[in-house]
Amino acid sequence: MGGVYRFLRTPRWWGINLFVLLAIPFCVFMGTWQLGKFEDRVDSHEEAERKPAASAQRATPLASLLPVDKETSGRVAEARGRYGEQFLVPDRTLDGESGAYVLTLLRTDGGRSLPVVRGWLPAGAEAPAPPSGEVTAVGALQASENQGTKGVHTAGGLPEGQLGMISAASLVNLVDDDVYDAWITLTDSPAGLTPVPAVAAAGTGLDAKAFQNLGYTAEWFVFAGFVVFMWFRLVRREAEAARDEALGLTER
Repeated sequence: MGGVYRFLRTPRWWGINLFVLLAIPFCVFMGTWQLGKFEDRVDSHEEAERKPAASAQRATPLASLLPVDKETSGRVAEARGRYGEQFLVPDRTLDGESGAYVLTLLRTDGGRSLPVVRGWLPAGAEAPAPPSGEVTAVGALQASENQGTKGVHTAGGLPEGQLGMISAASLVNLVDDDVYDAWITLTDSPAGLTPVPAVAAAGTGLDAKAFQNLGYTAEWFVFAGFVVFMWFRLVRREAEAARDEALGLTER
């Protein structure tokens, strides 16, 4: 019966065997890599959950927390300066209600302006004016928004005084000062405004993308099993054909 499997030494089967030997470890590697990505998201999520609430944190000077990353996002920062231009960031929801963020630029002692979300304003309400004089703004540090951030307004055509996205890029043509590539949301908002909760840093939450990594993990391991299954199926079919030919049941 050993001669039945002589076809495994043919050039055609050398190619099939080589493909299988390369495909299986590749699928296993990719599955392991995707699993590692998911585990990293779980670890970062648990670390973010362990981080104390903004109200329980001690404020840290802004400069020592920049640039914003997974470690510093959500940390409480403080900056001194004078409030300047104010904008509304429309179409932002809080507790299921539609409204706007009130964003005021704080011109810091260093000359750069820091976007400060002083709070959330219900739709139709009038934003309170910022305090005058030197102030110390204390709030949770956040990374600049981008087009993929939930709630940003990318369609354009907003009225004067409104801003669709909280980022240095969106402010560069609206103000003369250099703007920090970060912003803070005040832990204590003035009367008439509701504090805006800080959001988790990108890549740290157990969102759809995280579970997508887990789904890809399963797919790659299924592919590896499918390759093995197909190889055994082809071998069995070829061996049966060779056996039938040896018994004279078929003609080549």
